[in-house]
Amino acid sequence: MATATETVTTDAAVRLTDAAAARVREFMAREGGVGLRVDVRRTGCSGWAYDVDIAREVGESDLICESQGLKVLVSEKALPMVAGTTVDFVTDGLVREFRFRNPNVTGECGCGESFTVG
Repeated sequence: MATATETVTTDAAVRLTDAAAARVREFMAREGGVGLRVDVRRTGCSGWAYDVDIAREVGESDLICESQGLKVLVSEKALPMVAGTTVDFVTDGLVREFRFRNPNVTGECGCGESFTVG
């Protein structure tokens, strides 16, 4: 497994669509940062939820995925749950949000706020 100084280059990498990369660049232009942090936290009825933010620095346990010329930082604990995920940014009416196509998800709660991995 890659360390914080290594880049994840296999199918485990988290990828950004053009729309997601554009949105991350907008945030970084305003707020700075070194890339996008994708993590998971325990919550909801299905167990896990995505935790996404602009990364201010690379942490010791962060793995680095390169996508669309941007760094996507993933914690070691989250990588098995998000490996191979594509992050998109969508606008649907008044809703503007990141959405995740995660091949590891085996179930989601009815409200769509949390997921289960198999």
